Amino acid sequence: MVEVGAGGTHQARYEREIIWDSISNRLSALDIGDSSLVFGRLDWADEQGGDQLYVGRVAVWDDDQEPVTIDWRAPAAEAFYRATGGEPMGLSRRRHFVTRGRELLGVEDEFFGESNGRGRLPLVGEATLRATLEAGRTGRLADAAATIQAEQDAIIRSPLPGVLVVQGGPGTGKTVAALHRAAYLLYTHRFPLEGQGMLVLGPNRLFLTYIEQVLPSLGEAGVEVSMLADLLPGTRVKGLDDSRVSRIKGDLRMISVLRRARRDRQRPLRSDVSVGFGLRRLRLTVAQSEEIVRQARKRFRTHNRARRFVEEQMYQHLADSGSRTDSPGPDVETVRERLHGSIELREALEWMWPVLTPTHFLHDLFGSSALLRSAAGSQLTSEETDLLYRPRSEHASDVVWTADDAPLLDEALALLGPRPGHKLADAIRTYGHIVVDEAQDLSPMQLRMISRRSLNGSMTVVGDIAQATSAWGHDSWDSVVEHLPGDADPRFAELSIGYRLPQPIMDVASRVLDAAMPGLVPPQSIRTEGQPPRFVPVLGHTAAVAGNGQGRETSHDSVFSVVAQEVKTELGALANGNLAVICHTAMVEAISEALAAAEVDHGLVYERGLESQVTIVPVELVKGLEVDTAVVVEPADICEKLPKGMRALYVAMTRATQRLVVVHERPLPEPLIPEPLVTKEA
Repeated sequence: MVEVGAGGTHQARYEREIIWDSISNRLSALDIGDSSLVFGRLDWADEQGGDQLYVGRVAVWDDDQEPVTIDWRAPAAEAFYRATGGEPMGLSRRRHFVTRGRELLGVEDEFFGESNGRGRLPLVGEATLRATLEAGRTGRLADAAATIQAEQDAIIRSPLPGVLVVQGGPGTGKTVAALHRAAYLLYTHRFPLEGQGMLVLGPNRLFLTYIEQVLPSLGEAGVEVSMLADLLPGTRVKGLDDSRVSRIKGDLRMISVLRRARRDRQRPLRSDVSVGFGLRRLRLTVAQSEEIVRQARKRFRTHNRARRFVEEQMYQHLADSGSRTDSPGPDVETVRERLHGSIELREALEWMWPVLTPTHFLHDLFGSSALLRSAAGSQLTSEETDLLYRPRSEHASDVVWTADDAPLLDEALALLGPRPGHKLADAIRTYGHIVVDEAQDLSPMQLRMISRRSLNGSMTVVGDIAQATSAWGHDSWDSVVEHLPGDADPRFAELSIGYRLPQPIMDVASRVLDAAMPGLVPPQSIRTEGQPPRFVPVLGHTAAVAGNGQGRETSHDSVFSVVAQEVKTELGALANGNLAVICHTAMVEAISEALAAAEVDHGLVYERGLESQVTIVPVELVKGLEVDTAVVVEPADICEKLPKGMRALYVAMTRATQRLVVVHERPLPEPLIPEPLVTKEA
């Protein structure tokens, strides 16, 4: 310990701070909550020394500095995830501890040097993995350090430099792989990443709440996890624009529009300015103001940085105008000091070159049809220009922006630059590595915003093209990576094994996938058994329920009351997991009222996340989440009312780990019609 008294030296104080920081960081790493410390053991073959190593969430040493457990990210732990019968990597046995919290439930051993080809897929610790998958969901994503599979581990341990793009269908563990990669990179490249920072971006606040426990449980609490809108401090962002407006705001044409709008705020005077200065009149002419503006545009890349130059030039011309043949004019500093508070000059300066913030700049632009038309030029059609207009609020600070405005505000910040005296507050933060989840939905302007924050082009980008449902949803990764930073070609990886969905549910979801993205291969599910989806029509007569072939009497008077009844039925079959009612946004309120009338305790996802056992989730927010049981309501509405409706339906159909129920009053979309019925109609 370093003790510092009243007369301690600066060095002693500095050493004390270093020690306390080290202790604090170590205590944070050791705080793994209720998770088990150890989840595996490696037994090395005799030719490798025959030693044993325990693998856990963090490394622990004994008093002699001998390892008690090794960190799952350490090079020595790689064999725990990669070793196979054909490539044992020096192992004789791999042991998995099956745990619930800190309780040991069982032990699974895999022996090498003999047949090790169980199952149809190359799985590591298959029994442990299946036990984890079949456990009830908690509403929060848990770390998967104990059950990471080989293809995920290859992504996690991929080199740091450059852009890594990961394609993965629903339930393949792409989010898990991305978050564990973030933890691995911080462990392996502590310097320089700890100083440069790491950023994890998610699509919405619900998703961030869902994943927020993963990195802390892996001992990494210093990663910034946020949405794009969070990167704009002091700006209130909520909701999305109409899909037509979203398409415009996400288009790279908006760069030219904003540049023209900035130029429109850099204006020469409309008439000469004349101010009294003792017995003289000082004058700034229109021609002089034109030259000042021209020079400022030429010399400075950002708008606000040129403000001081414009002001200095204005006072210089005023001082020069006071010169006479019989006497010199006043010096510049005297003119500045005496006229600094002049209303005429302040108005002239604000007209010529105002200090602009992104919010004021965009608020003024969108609130003026004239400014919009001038900025749009030939870049936008008149219809597109009209769609961008919205009435001004009394104060720009009162405006609530949409998620589609965020990249425009960021582009404006890059064009305007920091305000004078606010260089640090207005600076754009950069990061040594950025992880982007659900990247298939990002517009070119959003991707540009992310790239601007990359310090060196190191990024991990994950998503599923088949689940691209936004107005800017991409059809291939090529149209995504062209907007990402870096000179080198990106690396691509694909996750092909599905862990979430039982095969009977995946079979039905695959038909939806084929309709949404023909030719795209669905993940191969490891769970061959499971309950097939139940389709519940809202009819007043006995109807065959697809999946079990049994008749069901349905005499309810609305789809909402049927949903409530099905939720109660499914709760009876649900042990300790959770259930989500997935629907179009327009149905949320009516379904909530029906559940309340049926005395079903439930929550709304944008109020309580997935904390309730029963949660109503609009299909627009369900991407990236998983639940034990999903009740999908009125698939035809989902298909018809969303920009990429069939893809949105695919997302809805692939959230359940155990059971799936589809309630419908309208005819089912063709991919969901049971195959015998399709054949019969044909």
